[in-house]
Amino acid sequence: MASEDVVGKTSESAVTTIVNLAEEAKLAREGVTAPSYAILTICKSLVAGGVAGGVSRTAVAPLERLKILLQVQNPHNIKYNGTIQGLKYIWRTEGFRGLFKGNGTNCARIVPNSAVKFFSYEQASKGILSLYRQQTGNEDAQLTPLLRLGAGACAGIIAMSATYPMDMVRGRLTVQTEKSPYQYRGMFHALSTVLRQEGPRALYKGWLPSVIGVVPYVGLNFAVYESLKDWLIKTKPFGLVEDSELSVTTRLACGAAAGTVGQTVAYPLDVIRRRMQMVGWKDAASIVTGDGRSKAPLEYTGMIDAFRKTVRHEGFGALYKGLVPNSVKVVPSIAIAFVTYEMVKDVLGVQVRISD
Repeated sequence: MASEDVVGKTSESAVTTIVNLAEEAKLAREGVTAPSYAILTICKSLVAGGVAGGVSRTAVAPLERLKILLQVQNPHNIKYNGTIQGLKYIWRTEGFRGLFKGNGTNCARIVPNSAVKFFSYEQASKGILSLYRQQTGNEDAQLTPLLRLGAGACAGIIAMSATYPMDMVRGRLTVQTEKSPYQYRGMFHALSTVLRQEGPRALYKGWLPSVIGVVPYVGLNFAVYESLKDWLIKTKPFGLVEDSELSVTTRLACGAAAGTVGQTVAYPLDVIRRRMQMVGWKDAASIVTGDGRSKAPLEYTGMIDAFRKTVRHEGFGALYKGLVPNSVKVVPSIAIAFVTYEMVKDVLGVQVRISD
């Protein structure tokens, strides 16, 4: 808002804007919240979350694509046999661009998703903490790990539901290759095609396992990360904390631990979600249907049916297909997202502390 005034108006308007912002900052320090100051803080939090999501996903895009390919490929026509072999195969058959196929759509989805998720978590945490303090009568009470889990789960469900159609078509864009019988030309073309051919409900295929998976995945990510931070600040082990502040390296380690716990617990639900997203795809990519005699479409009537058929035909291990590249991917991805978010907040001057 301030930058638009400075660039697009006269010097007088720019001076007025600066004075207003300075006055609002003074009010904030004195404990009075001006309306536009609150809006500016919200926007900064959203920007920080969006940047964090975009940076982290782009950094691990090749592993993200390989994970999805391993999750949905036809078990009778295996083309991707592991992390190293899979990345080499993509490079050999599709070139460098193939490693980043679907990344544009992923960033378009993950930026608003991450922004809403991080912002929703902070707001949910404040609301839960306020209720918790009222019930206990202790104004100095802090969030417990269980309450943090609830706040993280709420944030994840809100963000995931808001952007789910984009995630659905992103999955299909990611698995199509040059040999696919029909090519989605991009995110908007994919959205319109699915809407026209399969109806609006198709945009939410796999939504239920996604919601269920949000609780352990996002909830544990936030809970473990915040709890580790608090424990390190209070105990100050091995000299990792100076002046009640964690170094970037320590925060990175906390994010990595949080990502490992969350992704391990929720991974089978992610596999089922991806497979359900492929159901009903009229001209599905060959990686999904297979080639030649093994060619057959995926058919599931729901989440339970998808679990049952996957285990029956491919074994329990099929629920963890793609876990290796996902483990390599998710740890730095989550860690980079958390650290980037806090660094961008610091740069923007956002001071959002749950304990305030």
